[in-house]
Amino acid sequence: MNVLIDYTLHLADNSLILAQRNSEWCGHGPALEQDIAITNISLDLIGQARFFYQYSATLIGNEATEDSLAYLRTEREYRNCLLVEQPNGDWAQTILRQFFFSQYQFLLFQHLQDSNDEQIAAISVKTLKEVSYHLRWSSEWVIRLGDGTDESHKRIMKAIDELWMYTGEMFQPASYELQAAEERIGTDVSSLKEPWTNSVNDIFQRATLTLPPDRNGKFFQTGGKDGKHTEHLGYILSDLQYMQRTYPGNEW
Repeated sequence: MNVLIDYTLHLADNSLILAQRNSEWCGHGPALEQDIAITNISLDLIGQARFFYQYSATLIGNEATEDSLAYLRTEREYRNCLLVEQPNGDWAQTILRQFFFSQYQFLLFQHLQDSNDEQIAAISVKTLKEVSYHLRWSSEWVIRLGDGTDESHKRIMKAIDELWMYTGEMFQPASYELQAAEERIGTDVSSLKEPWTNSVNDIFQRATLTLPPDRNGKFFQTGGKDGKHTEHLGYILSDLQYMQRTYPGNEW
């Protein structure tokens, strides 16, 4: 049971933290259409998080709720990948972060549709449609920025330099991911690395970008899945959890 709880919290935390990051663009997007798009993606991710938190709460019992899991845990209790908590930076960095993670989610949920756990399978089927849009939208922007002006190309290249070191963690399974895969609740995330890399490379080629050199996992930053985060998560949670901690009992 603990494995299933840890696994569903990991999936929920990834979506919630990225949603919180993306929502910082609301009212600040480069154009109205894209402002609305990134905000809608945030709402989709919050919806994903809610599904998994609700399921986690039923597994935990003891009056746990989606609100207590989202708003009343500390940094070390969050299991999200380091990638999703990284700062927005400029528009190029936000786009690339979304693209990297959406490509990963797309492959992950394709596998989780066949999970032995009916709830995880059902949530995956429902969210895969949303993730497909997130991937298409972010892919188009990566191409637009990479194959655009000198300035846009320079910015997306800088974003690659900033974010690539956090991508390897997605494919290095935590202990609960390994056990979930063994029980066919989850999937072996290490098997997703090759198709992820191939898909990213395809978009990069169309964007006149190149993948960073393969260093066999060296220099990748890890720890988020086990609760060891960058300083950025604390600032995210201070905003995310402020209302609930100040006015206890609020509900989504």
